[in-house]
Amino acid sequence: MPQLAEKFLPSKLSRTGFIVLALTTGLCIILGEPLAAAAAASTAGLCLAGMSGNRHRKALPWPQLRILFFITLNLALITALWLGPWPLSHWLYALPLITFGLAPGYLAAVITVALVTIVLASTQWAVTLPDRHQMISAFILTTLLGTLMVFLQKYKSRQLAPLRRTDELTQVASREYLSADLHKEIQRSEREGTNMSALIIGLDTHLSDADPDEDIRAILPRIGRYLHSQLRDFDTYYRVADLQFLVILPGANTAEAARTAEQVRRGLCTLMTSHGLKLTVSAGVAGLNIGDDADSLQISAANALRRAQQQGGNRTQTYSNPVPADIHGPTGPEETVQ
Repeated sequence: MPQLAEKFLPSKLSRTGFIVLALTTGLCIILGEPLAAAAAASTAGLCLAGMSGNRHRKALPWPQLRILFFITLNLALITALWLGPWPLSHWLYALPLITFGLAPGYLAAVITVALVTIVLASTQWAVTLPDRHQMISAFILTTLLGTLMVFLQKYKSRQLAPLRRTDELTQVASREYLSADLHKEIQRSEREGTNMSALIIGLDTHLSDADPDEDIRAILPRIGRYLHSQLRDFDTYYRVADLQFLVILPGANTAEAARTAEQVRRGLCTLMTSHGLKLTVSAGVAGLNIGDDADSLQISAANALRRAQQQGGNRTQTYSNPVPADIHGPTGPEETVQ
């Protein structure tokens, strides 16, 4: 439920805000208020460009559009301080939070200081004495409160950063921690003289062109839960690509890892079928060899997975050691990548 709320609420609020601001823009145009229309339109553009439901919001041209809308909003509000309408200046109270939401902390701090200076200077000339005092006190107070909220959010993010190891969609460990964790496991294996293997599980999407992307993405959280239920407590698993997962198996040689990979692969195929998806699953397995490091072990497992998918998918493929004879894929014994 918390994960659903985190995705649902920002999306609904962004859409609602965009609709309300778009209607406000139209109303201001009808009433002949160009600055108010520009402020509402630029804020609506910020909602649209940063909408959580927009999958491409980090790709061109959305970041550039957010900067353009932000600059337009600042110009409209600062101009309103000098020329009017006066009620539009109350929108300035939200600018510090918007600035810190769009720019890095150090740059947002510089921009906020510059905005505060411009606002205070303009109120000395364009506002009568009672309104000026009210404006200055309210604006400084809201700016300080906004700065405090940003500081607490940054502090909390820094404190929780070591705990945020999970991918938001699948709830498995994220790729950022893979190389460091794999390096530690390799060092432990070499120090204790034990086996270690890595396997990569991938969905064979070329076999399911009829399945829409939404259905494929919807099954990913279930894959994360299935991996959690099937692997050992000390095994670690990561989402390394959109439809690929890497598993570190301490203490397992290539043959044992291949058995685990085949068991997981078959279970995932059953999971796909139970949800009406014509998806198959392939797995690539690589055992730790002398001279391997974190990168080479990942590459070996990825090459094994690629070879399995090139052969039609729906199978387990090892990289260096032969698969035991009692493990058979749907099309016969798996081959070995040399």
